[in-house]
Amino acid sequence: MAKKFIPRPTLMGEVKNYLMITLGLTIYAITWKFFMAPYQFVTGGITGVGGIVEYSTGIQMQYTYFAINIVLLIIAIQQLGLKFCIKTIYAILVMTLMLEFFGWVFQTCPTAYDILGPDKQLEACIVGSIFIGMGIAFCFLSNGSTGGVDIIAAIVNKYKDISFGRAMLYVDACIIISSFFIIPTPSISVSLQKVFYGFINLVIVNVSLDYMVNSNRQAVQFFIFSAKYDEIAYYITRYLKRGVTLLDSVGYYSGKEGKVVTTIARATQSNQLLSAIKQIDPNALISQSKVMAVYGNGFDKIKANAKKVKIEDEKIAENINDNKTEKK
Repeated sequence: MAKKFIPRPTLMGEVKNYLMITLGLTIYAITWKFFMAPYQFVTGGITGVGGIVEYSTGIQMQYTYFAINIVLLIIAIQQLGLKFCIKTIYAILVMTLMLEFFGWVFQTCPTAYDILGPDKQLEACIVGSIFIGMGIAFCFLSNGSTGGVDIIAAIVNKYKDISFGRAMLYVDACIIISSFFIIPTPSISVSLQKVFYGFINLVIVNVSLDYMVNSNRQAVQFFIFSAKYDEIAYYITRYLKRGVTLLDSVGYYSGKEGKVVTTIARATQSNQLLSAIKQIDPNALISQSKVMAVYGNGFDKIKANAKKVKIEDEKIAENINDNKTEKK
């Protein structure tokens, strides 16, 4: 039976993750206060809900954001585990403080509305949406979250092999559409305009997010030569949730028999696997290569439509029928 190897995250790795999460949240908060709030743009996610509440009642969106996330954290603890939840709690606290801080900063400093003018809504929406997508991506790539709908997206992504952007799309669309009925405006055309810019934001955020996340979701193939193949194979199946195949091997020079661990994983899991192998067997020989495409369980689904092969040759058809008769 394979020995159980318990991975130990490195201090520098964890520090890097938290710094990247902080960077992503800072980008998000600055973008919201500089680009989105001055033009009263509606976005998806809990920040979008907070924005709708702020535009309707005057209550600062960071307070609504914090209150709703407390409820969602209960779900996150049950579904995503303690490690994800710790980073999520950290992200929610940092995001709330960042929104509060930059809200105070841009009370005195000029915003995009002041610099570009009131007639540059489209430009502000496009640039702001790109930066929001980048901020969310930094958090996800560091195994964290910005909270809110991102928690729901991470849960869906855990059980279904779909992109983060698609998982967030449906809830975000409902939030944006609801702004038409909730936010008070001088006319219906202004309300429609807010929904219009909201969907522009939604599309650009998801494209930006998917670009940064999926560029790191490429598949890689590993060939691992190690005397401790049992522990390595156990780690891959237990912690990376990937399949493993053991191949028999014989060293040409030494004549020693052994096993080669072969597996296919996401590119984002490469550093995690390499770090674990280093702890298990520092002398292991590892071959890593990129894979053009991987289809099957845990990876992409085959989208090509399979066509039935028509057997036009009567002799081939007769032979097949004869074989079926003999089996019966």
